[in-house]
Parts: sequence; structure tokens; C-alpha cells
Amino acid sequence: MKLQINGEVLEVPKSLQTITDLLNHLELQNQTVIAEINDEIISNHKQDETAIKENDKIELVRFVGGG
Repeated sequence: MKLQINGEVLEVPKSLQTITDLLNHLELQNQTVIAEINDEIISNHKQDETAIKENDKIELVRFVGGG
């Protein structure tokens, strides 16, 4: 399945069904990530129930510390 993630088209397994599945696939599951699908922000507690589909435009924002 093709998704546009942070401006880049990526091919991901069709078995990915939700934002949580995608975050696990991208190895981001242990990080605080804000997700937006097709210009709609998805709250963290809804990521495991929010479906993804072919050609979705997804923005993922991670928070990193630094000084």
C-alpha cells in the first residue's frame, strides 16, 4: 500500500490497518508522536482505532529533547 508520509511516498505492507500499526512498522511505538491523516489531527488515544488506507497523506511529528 502506498502512503505519503511526511511528504515522501512510501510502500508499506497492506497488513497495516491503523496508525498504531504504522508506528510499530516504522519503529516509533515507544516515542511520543502526533499523527495527522489527510489534514486531520488524530489524538493519541485514537491512534489504535484510526484506519489507514491507500494514498493517505500522513504527517508524523516526534518530540525530541535537546539543549
